[in-house]
Amino acid sequence: MEVEGCVLPDEAYVDLENDVWIRSEGPGAPWTVGILASLASLAGRFVSVRFRPGEGLWKRGQSLATLESTRFIGPFRVPVDARVMARNEALAQRPKLLNDEPYAAGWVARILPENDPEHPPYPRAVEVAEELRRKIRALRIHCYPAAPDLELYEIGSECSATLTRLDEEIARLEPRDVILLVVDDPTAPIELVRWERQSGNRILYQGRDGELYQYLIRKEPASRPVQKTSRGS
Repeated sequence: MEVEGCVLPDEAYVDLENDVWIRSEGPGAPWTVGILASLASLAGRFVSVRFRPGEGLWKRGQSLATLESTRFIGPFRVPVDARVMARNEALAQRPKLLNDEPYAAGWVARILPENDPEHPPYPRAVEVAEELRRKIRALRIHCYPAAPDLELYEIGSECSATLTRLDEEIARLEPRDVILLVVDDPTAPIELVRWERQSGNRILYQGRDGELYQYLIRKEPASRPVQKTSRGS
């Protein structure tokens, strides 16, 4: 299901207080746990995942890892008393998996609950959908179809200057990287479509929040600059 554009897997249980999802893999099997897509979108691009060492029993609420992004740093809390069976070591090398695939390759840990209940002691996703919706709206979270590698805010700039800056920043990125562009120029809806056609890059998403226009733009392998590179031109 989707809640305000944020994916929430139907089969998951949700610790909404800590933005943690839990998936039971069957009787006696470890649970897989990770972070909600709404937290991943609020946090921005994750840049570091540091697991805490330790064996034995972890108590509910203990911090198993520290997650750090471009605008967030916080703990990943164990949702129940449990033993940690596996940590997702891939996150240390590629923290952005938390953004790109929060319910798949971006899982955080696999845990074996101490009391081994058949079902996690948390509500199903469908039961927290409305509460999550209120949280997303209150925090003004935008879940995009891809996680930005770079965020570019051009407020008060003319569209020609914005497009020049956009060309400069895209030139520094790798193909398939994504930029979130936020502008307030009312000509942006027309100029960005023209720029997309001429540059060969792709606009994955466009939206509006009041006077602000939001664009999610992916660099394509055959992209080319459109604007002059000199700011003084």
